[in-house]
Amino acid sequence: MSKVLISIPDELLAAIDREAAARGGSRSGFLQEAARRELGRPSRARIQIELERGRRALRDVGAFEATAVIRAARDARDAADRRR
Repeated sequence: MSKVLISIPDELLAAIDREAAARGGSRSGFLQEAARRELGRPSRARIQIELERGRRALRDVGAFEATAVIRAARDARDAADRRR
């Protein structure tokens, strides 16, 4: 973890501090999340939420062979292309 020194207008810093406090977090945490969003990178919490959502979605699927699924999708796509 690195520490940085940056310049922010006083009114913006006050708004950041108010919002961080309202969310029950810190200034650093708020700025880290804002930077992740701006850069299009999910937070660790978001990754965990999405992984759990995927696990729930696949919970009842059972075992399968990935190559068979890929082959079936490719064959269906090829058949659709031939009908055009």
